[in-house]
Amino acid sequence: MPKNSKVVKRELDDEVIESVKDLLSNEDSADDAFKKSELIVDVQEEKDTDVEEGSEVEDERPAWNSKLQYILAQVGFSVGLGNVWRFPYLCQKNGGGAYLLPYLILLLVIGIPLFFLELSVGQRIRRGSIGVWNYISPKLGGIGFASCVVCFFVALYYNVIIGWSLFYFSQSFQQPLPWDQCPLVKNASHTFVEPECEKSSATTYYWYREALNISSSISESGGLNWKMTVCLLAAWVVVCLAMIKGIQSSGKIMYFSSLFPYVVLICFLIRALLLNGSIDGIRHMFTPEKFGNDHQTCENGQH
Repeated sequence: MPKNSKVVKRELDDEVIESVKDLLSNEDSADDAFKKSELIVDVQEEKDTDVEEGSEVEDERPAWNSKLQYILAQVGFSVGLGNVWRFPYLCQKNGGGAYLLPYLILLLVIGIPLFFLELSVGQRIRRGSIGVWNYISPKLGGIGFASCVVCFFVALYYNVIIGWSLFYFSQSFQQPLPWDQCPLVKNASHTFVEPECEKSSATTYYWYREALNISSSISESGGLNWKMTVCLLAAWVVVCLAMIKGIQSSGKIMYFSSLFPYVVLICFLIRALLLNGSIDGIRHMFTPEKFGNDHQTCENGQH
């Protein structure tokens, strides 16, 4: 073989080796780029799954839109009819100012700590009443069920009270008010006041005979009170509309339902303070009594 042909063959072999090295190096770089791109895709997929899981958690347990809505919700939950109607009555019946001392002590020692504990547990565990107690201990799950049953019965009679309020609100657009005076009964000879109303009062008669339309005895069922039925249905419709989207809808209702009662109470307070003898009534309610009613009754009986 000529010498030149050997040289040409060597050069061709060298070129083939170099081209193979180039191919291998390109393949390695392509593999590295593919691995990096695969890693980036995996990380992105993990982020997407985390976002989806987070969104699912948020969908399961939606949060309040603002801290103000949460505070108003707690105020509306804590202050109810018992605070407005029942407390002044119990305060005056059980000693006036003397009743405030044990009340404030129990409020600071038991009431506020339990209320704070309830809020803290709910915010920490972020579950419902049943789920919270099952999370603490499965043996305490019955407490959650019991609280739900209590809330159910409270909702039943509270909606009845709302129905009564709607009825009186609808009847108040009259002059004079229908419960302002006793109704008159006319016969062929003369006109006279309703005897039953005359024995009691106009407001009592209107409450039992017009609003409730009660029967003469418990053994008589009576007919359907359609006025109260419509008012009760309207009360449930209002509650359903307020709760249909969870806290997303009820949170906006809190601005009205939690603040409007205080506006009404302030108006009632101003009106009551302008009446004659209002200061004497307040002084009588908060003045501690030295002796209870039973003790005074016993002393009067002995004398």
